[in-house]
Amino acid sequence: MRISFSPQRRDDALTVHKRGDVLTINGEVFDFSELPNGGTLPADAINSQWIVGDVVRGNGGVSLTLLLPHGANPSEAVAFPAILVNPANGNVPVPFDRPPVQPEPIAQPEGNAGDE
Repeated sequence: MRISFSPQRRDDALTVHKRGDVLTINGEVFDFSELPNGGTLPADAINSQWIVGDVVRGNGGVSLTLLLPHGANPSEAVAFPAILVNPANGNVPVPFDRPPVQPEPIAQPEGNAGDE
């Protein structure tokens, strides 16, 4: 299986789980096991906002492109993600940026020194 990513600015998240030729994308199951070698499943036959373009099966297995949501300032790894070739069964390592850490507010002393 080859999974490519198409980065897009959006605020939602992408989770992908793989079991053979079955992908679970944000909880929705897509089974590509019946796609024959040399076959193409056209994009308009797939009811998913996450799968971009056709899904094809060649000698290397199933190949598809997933939408990759990212924030306003993506890292290079998210803006230009690597293709995943034969990812292991289980959770697929989808590139993402951790949200920025918000600094703790500085505690203000009670009362003002100029109020005496």
